[in-house]
Amino acid sequence: MTIVAEAAARALNLTGVSAADTVVINGASGGVGSLATQLAVARGARVIGTASERNHDYLRAIGAIPVTYGAGMADRVRAVAPTVDAAVDAAGRGALPDLVELAGGTQRVITLSDPDAAAHGVRFTGGGPGESVPLPDVFAEVLPLYRTGKLQFPIAQAYPLDQAAHALTTSESGQAHGKHVLIP
Repeated sequence: MTIVAEAAARALNLTGVSAADTVVINGASGGVGSLATQLAVARGARVIGTASERNHDYLRAIGAIPVTYGAGMADRVRAVAPTVDAAVDAAGRGALPDLVELAGGTQRVITLSDPDAAAHGVRFTGGGPGESVPLPDVFAEVLPLYRTGKLQFPIAQAYPLDQAAHALTTSESGQAHGKHVLIP
C-alpha cells in the first residue's frame, strides 16, 4: 500500500488538486487510480473517474462520478463536467490527448504510466528526486482515512509464493479489482 499511496499522493500534489477542483482520474479503479480518487475526494475535489463499466459501482462507492474510458471519453466527461481543472493518468492507455484537451492544456496533467508523455507535452512522474512525497506525509494523509473507513484498499487475491508468476500475469492484465498479494 505504501508505494501505491505515495504515487497517488504525488500525482495529486504535482497537479495541485484541491477542494476547488474537478479532476479526471484515468484508470480510477486500479491500484493507484483508486487511491488517487479517494484522496482527491477527501481533499474536497470533484472526481470524474474513468474505468470499464463493470467498475462503475465501485467508483461511485469511493466517491467518483464514473465515465467509461476509450473512444469518446472526452465527450462523456464533458457531459458530467463541462470544466476540468486537472487530470491524472494512472492507466497509460492512450488517453493523454483527451486529458490534455479536457484540462485545457498540459500544465495540470500528469501521467504515472504512459511512456508517450513527452510526445504530448505531459509530465511523467516516476517518483524520482524532488518528486516523491515523504512517507510520513503520505501516512499522515492516508492512515486517518483508512482508520475511519473513508479509504478502501481492496485486495484482489492472495497467492502463495509459488504462484508469483501467475499473480504477476493476472496483475498485468489490468482486469483485477484491487492489489495482488503474495504470502509465504
